[in-house]
Amino acid sequence: MENIIQVGMAELKIATAPNKLLTAGLGSCIGICVCSPAHQFGVLAHIMLPSSTQSKRAHNKAKFADTAVDLIMEEMIKKGANVSKIYAKIAGGAQMFKFVGESSIMNIGQRNALAVEEHLKRIGIKIVATDTGGNFGRTIVFDPKTGDLKIRTIGHGERTI
Repeated sequence: MENIIQVGMAELKIATAPNKLLTAGLGSCIGICVCSPAHQFGVLAHIMLPSSTQSKRAHNKAKFADTAVDLIMEEMIKKGANVSKIYAKIAGGAQMFKFVGESSIMNIGQRNALAVEEHLKRIGIKIVATDTGGNFGRTIVFDPKTGDLKIRTIGHGERTI
């Protein structure tokens, strides 16, 4: 029987099939899902900010794109994943509020998405699907057995990537 494991904001959790991972409230935050298909386990991190270097309190590694990606890799290796065969799917990174001007500094969602993509690429994790941007929140359910990422939104329906 499957369990749904809740992942809160600035948290990272691991699940083995048939269990699934769920996180709600992805606005500008990003859900990073990394799967080891051969072992049918995966990791879901709900990151809030692009970089730990801009924070005086960076002790929570799951909160930031740079440190969360490194932590994901550590957990995948610890569980026996073949690094060359794991892959990622990401969702979130919305622009939830409208700001006057053209500065991207306030577009945390876009900055989060770019940071996640850069850090995954840096450590060699291939991104196979994304659902980022827009101006709407997301709830995601990640199935480590199939690698499916189900995305639910208000007003934009449900889809699986």
